[in-house]
Amino acid sequence: MADTKHQFAAAMAHDSSDADRDERQAALEYLAGAWNTAEDEGVETLALAHAALFAALATFVRNHGEEATALLVDGLPERIRAGEYNLERQLQ
Repeated sequence: MADTKHQFAAAMAHDSSDADRDERQAALEYLAGAWNTAEDEGVETLALAHAALFAALATFVRNHGEEATALLVDGLPERIRAGEYNLERQLQ
């Protein structure tokens, strides 16, 4: 079990409309709740992460196709290295 509860705050892209940001923030809050419940029930964090990635990618493929999803994923290394997915980074 984890020592801290996951909260995926401030994870929205800045180029989204306010309505899109609000909907995505609500979705993240639902996911954080489900994530925390699963951890409380003994599901390992890495298993949750793998399942979440699979579900997200499968949804993108279903809605946008394989090529568009591949292009999206192709841009992730730069964004990861830039700290976009680091919830512990300090924003200045």
